Amino acid sequence: MKYSEIIKDNYVLGKKVKGREYKIAILSNIMVHQSKEICEYFLRKQSVNIKIFLGEYDNIVQDSAKYQDLNAVIIFWEACNFFDGFQYKADEISNVKFEALVNKIKAEIDLVLSNLNSTSLVLINKFSTLVFNRYQVSNNRFNNIVDLLNQYLESNTNAYTNLNLIDVDRVISNLSIDFSVDLRYYYLSKTLYSIDFYKGYFEHIKPIFLSATGRAKKALIFDCDNTLWKGVLGEDGFDNINMFQEVQHLAVTLAKKGVIVGLCSKNNAKDIDNVLENHPDMILKDDSIVIKRINWDDKVSNLKSIAQDLNIGLDSFVFIDDSSFEIGLIQKDLPEVSVFQVPIKEYEYGLLFRKVSNLFYNPSQTEEDVAKIGFYKKQLKRLECKNPMGNIEDYLKTLGLKINLYIDDLSQISRISQMTQKTNQFNLTTKRYTENEIKKLINNESKIVISIGVSDKYGDHGITGLAILDLEELKIDTFLLSCRIIGRNIEYKFMNIIVKLLRNSGVQKIDSQYNKTMKNQQVSDYYSKCGFSLVCESNGNIEYCLVINNYKNKELEYIRVIDER
Repeated sequence: MKYSEIIKDNYVLGKKVKGREYKIAILSNIMVHQSKEICEYFLRKQSVNIKIFLGEYDNIVQDSAKYQDLNAVIIFWEACNFFDGFQYKADEISNVKFEALVNKIKAEIDLVLSNLNSTSLVLINKFSTLVFNRYQVSNNRFNNIVDLLNQYLESNTNAYTNLNLIDVDRVISNLSIDFSVDLRYYYLSKTLYSIDFYKGYFEHIKPIFLSATGRAKKALIFDCDNTLWKGVLGEDGFDNINMFQEVQHLAVTLAKKGVIVGLCSKNNAKDIDNVLENHPDMILKDDSIVIKRINWDDKVSNLKSIAQDLNIGLDSFVFIDDSSFEIGLIQKDLPEVSVFQVPIKEYEYGLLFRKVSNLFYNPSQTEEDVAKIGFYKKQLKRLECKNPMGNIEDYLKTLGLKINLYIDDLSQISRISQMTQKTNQFNLTTKRYTENEIKKLINNESKIVISIGVSDKYGDHGITGLAILDLEELKIDTFLLSCRIIGRNIEYKFMNIIVKLLRNSGVQKIDSQYNKTMKNQQVSDYYSKCGFSLVCESNGNIEYCLVINNYKNKELEYIRVIDER
């Protein structure tokens, strides 16, 4: 796609994409003016309402203070431009000047990271010599300073949890150096990188922003024949199918990280179960698979059924199949599902799958991620035991529901942040918070961060609910529940807990808000159901107010609350 086409399409997308604005600054010590339109285009295609600010040329330290209040900052800090011609002058400077330069850049790194400490996301490209030292056999001073400074950046990742280091050499190697840079423009105007590089770069880092804005995928669904194995089980037989072991190993790794893995295949269920249980080369087995639809129904219906049982949106799905027909059908009838076709060239499958894996990017792994397979399998067991003709309240009373209550729990920062970034359906404001921001909220005396864990007789759901209260502005900043616990009246018991806490804190009234999105319409009337009074409504966004003494508790005695404070 040509740059002129990107500019044109980006302009059109800019008019269409709605929602909360996400602001990113791009800072650099080289010319990066072409990065703005490309970054906006790549993220607007994913429905992120993005706005890019470009810092001034070679003004990184000062700009880091100027743009610290934005959602994210991306930094292109090129070693070749530490001073003019450094890439060829490095070996000529004295040891004293070399050491002074190293200390100068380290001090600037310290200032930048300190200035951006409150910024949600900071992406800094690792320093690189690849472009200029590609033919170098032995190390030189240029390599040495880059190695020292990259080590220094790495040493700061624990102190600055918002810091993400990007290995720019991976982007360059994927494209080739010749396609990534045009040295004519670097020597003319300090414009190092090409249009193709920026397209590759923003494709590379896109998963970080999709995760931060709640758009990471959650479910990976496979066909079976010629997808998990080479061959058709019903025709070739059990002994004559050959496993795609690389892909299966990678899928198991994703499952261990909390990705929901499922099967959707036109086959005989008993035959597939036999392969999963007994084939000696099968890697992806039942203990890594959450859900299966093995039948002769159309795959569109089966995927819809899977989404309903998992209680997640189809836009959270990735589907992999070998059939052009099935791929085309899903694209036509379920365009929100991301679909990928197994490559004709078998040796390309592993690389394709690694690319697919990026759609499930997760900045940190929590206990809930590790246990997610068990959570969902227990949930499906609950659905099997539920009597569809019976009274829902009677069913809920049999579950032994229990809420564990936590207030300002620093040990849950990763999970709390993750819930804000991943929860879309039962999320009243869809505000996204990084771990760094959650830590600051917990340490802020005017804020209360309430998290809940839910369990029942079938097992523990983990930390699955969150409310953030702002006692300074007297409002509910965030209220959300994981899709795993929707439909159990937990949301009403949770509100009972919140109102009791507010009453004990001397709060007389509290404001709240519902911000409409494409995914959270099922909770548009939640605050009304809780007895909040409507204040105003505009474009689907509704503001409410509750007088605390007017609140009436929902009678939900079958849900027990345990205060973990």
